[in-house]
Amino acid sequence: MRSVSSDLPGHELISDGLIDLAEGRESESGLLVAMAAPRLTALGFDVPDGGGERPSHRLYELLAETDQGAHSRYNALVARVVSFARAAEHASSG
Repeated sequence: MRSVSSDLPGHELISDGLIDLAEGRESESGLLVAMAAPRLTALGFDVPDGGGERPSHRLYELLAETDQGAHSRYNALVARVVSFARAAEHASSG
């Protein structure tokens, strides 16, 4: 399986999320990786099961518990994982 390159944007979120899922911890990064699991798996990453049935909803709930700007933070996190995936796709094809 593919390792997370530190050259890719958002690599720390993906790395942390993969670890959190593997260890059964619920976290922002773990839920974010669970949301992106189909795309990350297609890119060759080994994404552990976790995050529940609707990780996107749980991520928003988790953000709303601690952050008044949950909507903005949620969108920023999603944008970072999309950026990571695009960079990983580009790195694979180049």
